[in-house]
Amino acid sequence: MNGIEKMQSGELYLCTDEEIMSEQLKCLDRLYDYNMTRPTESRKREELLKEMFAEIGENCYIEPPLHANWGGRHCHFGKGVYANFNLTLVDDSHIYVGDYTMFAPNVVVSTAGHPILPKLREKQYQYNIPIHIGRNCWIGAGALILPGVTIGDNTVIGAGSVVTKDIPSDVVAVGNPCRVVRKISDRDREYYFRDRKIDWNVVSE
Repeated sequence: MNGIEKMQSGELYLCTDEEIMSEQLKCLDRLYDYNMTRPTESRKREELLKEMFAEIGENCYIEPPLHANWGGRHCHFGKGVYANFNLTLVDDSHIYVGDYTMFAPNVVVSTAGHPILPKLREKQYQYNIPIHIGRNCWIGAGALILPGVTIGDNTVIGAGSVVTKDIPSDVVAVGNPCRVVRKISDRDREYYFRDRKIDWNVVSE
């Protein structure tokens, strides 16, 4: 295996590999171009995202600044994905995001990790494990999603959560470490925030 293949294998590898660094710099140049776009240049942003990402669906919107180790090269976004300011994608391995998922500001999605053994960290060894985020999720502000995590469809991750293990579909999960606190229920069809009721006369389902 060459360095880039090893980077995707889940095995330990050296992130200082010359081939890896050369390819990564090309991606970071594209990311710089994206972050320098003006708010009025929506078409240019769309075209750049198509070049930068492994896959990106229609009607995705990522608010600059976007931070990504590989500029989105290993990111697979469905349609209608929205990301607010300062989304950080540590995309040394693949990140999969389903349709209509939303990221609040300052979310970090990190596929990369380093060995606990100090001697290996000193030599700059690293490993990467893919992350899967389901369809129609809402990832709250400042959440951190760690390597190898899978989050199921429709799930809400509370602000500031640290997601270290898989979270199932159709739940609200919060905390450090992030844990399920409840299922999404019929009450959520009646109230959108605390005691504030949904007016189904003005809201379309």
